[in-house]
Amino acid sequence: MERKARPGAQKIKALKRNMDKLHILWADDEIELLKPHILFLNGKGYEVITALSGDEAIDTVAADKSISAVLLDENMPGITGLEALLKIKKLNKDLPVIMITKSEEEHIMDDAIGSNIADYLIKPVNPNQILLSLKKALDNRRLVSEKTNTDYRKEFGQIGMSINDNLSWREWIDLYKRIIYWELEMDKLQDKSMYDVLRMQKSDASNQFFKFIEKNYISWLNGKNADPPLMSHMLVKNRLMNELSGSDPVFFILIDNLRFDQWKIIQPLLLEYFKVESEEAYYSILPTATQYARNAIFSGLMPGEIEKRFPEYWLNDEDEGGKNQHEEALMQAQLKRLGKDIKMSYTKVTNFNAGKKLADSLHTLAQNKLNVIVYNFVDMLSHARTEMEVIRELAENEPAYRGITRSWFEHSPLFDMIKQLAAKKVKMVITTDHGTVHVKEPTKILGDKNVNTNLRYKQGKALEYNPREVFEIKNPADAFLPRTHPSTRFVFAREDRFFAYPNNYNHYVNYYRNTFQHGGVSLEEIIIPYIVLSPK
Repeated sequence: MERKARPGAQKIKALKRNMDKLHILWADDEIELLKPHILFLNGKGYEVITALSGDEAIDTVAADKSISAVLLDENMPGITGLEALLKIKKLNKDLPVIMITKSEEEHIMDDAIGSNIADYLIKPVNPNQILLSLKKALDNRRLVSEKTNTDYRKEFGQIGMSINDNLSWREWIDLYKRIIYWELEMDKLQDKSMYDVLRMQKSDASNQFFKFIEKNYISWLNGKNADPPLMSHMLVKNRLMNELSGSDPVFFILIDNLRFDQWKIIQPLLLEYFKVESEEAYYSILPTATQYARNAIFSGLMPGEIEKRFPEYWLNDEDEGGKNQHEEALMQAQLKRLGKDIKMSYTKVTNFNAGKKLADSLHTLAQNKLNVIVYNFVDMLSHARTEMEVIRELAENEPAYRGITRSWFEHSPLFDMIKQLAAKKVKMVITTDHGTVHVKEPTKILGDKNVNTNLRYKQGKALEYNPREVFEIKNPADAFLPRTHPSTRFVFAREDRFFAYPNNYNHYVNYYRNTFQHGGVSLEEIIIPYIVLSPK
């Protein structure tokens, strides 16, 4: 049987109101006593609609989609204000509801706040209180948006001047963090008017950073610079060893392909359980790809050195088989060289069930001095981005990519495991091996059938390309990279570019444009997080 609308709902449909004003529903059985308040709000640009009960308020919300906020008395005839609140939220979960009550009972406040109210006021209320609550509920986003955009405009010039300075590697880290800060702030805004400006400024920064890497990378590796940045092959010796010198067990969690902005997205989830002892960034080696960067972390060696010292553990790009199958052995060898004889575990998680199994075994892992956990999900996500149409739609741009990372982490076995660790006396490190970049523009390249398939770096003996569009390393030994043939060279895509072959060029470009890739030279791929945490 069709539900018959109450008179209040019929009255609302019949009203001819000024559609330029924000429409506020005020539900109170003593509404006649509130006429001065209503006239005050009308004078401030609001159109106030009234209801005498919770049931009438519900029908009004159901019938009138123009309502912007609800003022709801808690104590009315019929259903209570709290009951009405729950039903209103079912109709429109995003509709701001301000609860007004004579009662100061704590359980009523708790129930109201738990139901996601916008504000809670205790009678008697004055008109300015109501006005302030409405402004907080309705204008907060606009005011925050205006202030954020204004603040960024003020800093725009400073960032622009910094980009064109002769920055050190430390200053590049600071600049990149500033850009990330503004990206995350603008992600929260409905008004995206300044986002394109920030994006252009970030593109300018990425261009200058590429030139910085091109100029300094080889000298860092060959000891020609007295102050090189912390890099992949130095991470265990120069950072993790500090954590291992303490008495607590250490969980070294490497989330593959985790960018610095993605760390900042998941950080708030962790702060309820852990405190951040230190937050820093380090530089991934080139190529910014798992085979090279992660093996460098676990071995404490550059790829060319791994090939020479542990030929049984190294496979080149053109060799068949998994390229990261010996991380545990490389880590154990490095610890031995560093004089650390400790009990260690190593676990690699590549799917949900493996993560669940790991979370269930924490009680045994806590007995080890060092537990290395490689979590591959973010890397799989970036690759899936190019293969699965659903992921393409979910992660179509940078904010969406950050959002899907947070959503995954929040519901992952990894987060469950971290929450369990918060109850134990442990030290936790979260880091990664490289980042990933949202690629947009193609760079043409030619090569023979043995050239590797990665879209951001190529290595081979017969490569043809425009040298102005890449960072080229003609002698791999200069960058401590393996040399499979006498004429082998490495080239790295710059900024947001990706390599494309002339054959079937348009199809290839359309397929890979706007995907997330790694292996080349960009702020996102190279400057990556190293975080030390301890339980609160």
